This record gives sequence, structure tokens and C-alpha cells, in this order.
Amino acid sequence: MRTVLNILNFVLGGFATTLAWLVATLVSIVLIFTLPLTRSCWEITKLSLVPYGNDAIHVDELEPDSKSALLNTGGTLLNIAWLIVFGWWLCLMHIAAGIAQCLTIIGIPVGIANFKIAAIALWPVGRRVVPVEVARAARDANARRRFP
Repeated sequence: MRTVLNILNFVLGGFATTLAWLVATLVSIVLIFTLPLTRSCWEITKLSLVPYGNDAIHVDELEPDSKSALLNTGGTLLNIAWLIVFGWWLCLMHIAAGIAQCLTIIGIPVGIANFKIAAIALWPVGRRVVPVEVARAARDANARRRFP
């Protein structure tokens, strides 16, 4: 089922959003001050291409032992730069694609996936794209650690 939905996503607009993420990745490579954003661009490019079966999870949830206040502060500053340079237009692109996909009954699940990626597009630094099972296991482990 995931394969069918990923193909449907690609055909109904996922190609355009993935291409936009690739352009953002290339621009972040070319501009020196945005070079630290390149990893986040590439991670979300993968999610935009294949949204079903993958999930974006914050590094703090994925590896809770490696939390660092300094890295979190740096990530926040990078996210602010990201929002100004790339985030707003990538978010609008995912919203437009999601609305267009939701106009057809068959495109509604794909449109919802685009709305989820639109939220991630605003603040992506520190997120990693992992299989859904890994994300669920990491979230469950964090919940057990917090609330024994």
C-alpha cells in the first residue's frame, strides 16, 4: 500500500515539491552561510519524495543521550535562517500541492501528507527521516523513559 501511495504522491505533485527541495538543497550548498542547512534539506527531500513509510523525527527523540543545549541553540538559529531563506516558500508550495491534491478524492491521503511536510518545512533543522517503525520505537522508548 505504501508503494502505491508513494507513486500516487509522485504523480499528483510530489515531483514538483521534491524538485523544489532539491533546488533548496543546491542553493544551500552554493551559499556558504547556509551550508549547515544542507543536511536538513536532503533529509526532507527524501521525505517529500517518499512520504509513506518514512517519518521525520527530531534528533533529540532519536538519540536522547546526545542532547546538548549548545546544539539546540545553534539549531534554533539555523531554523530561523532557514525560515527566512527557504522555509516560507517551501511551506507554501506544500500547502498549494496539498490543496490541489485534496480536490480529488483519490488525492486526499497524499494531500494530508503534504500538509504534514509543510509544517516540517518551516522548522526542519535537527530532524532526521527514518522508517516509521524506527520513529515509533524511539517515541515509545522516550515515553517509557519520561513516564515510567
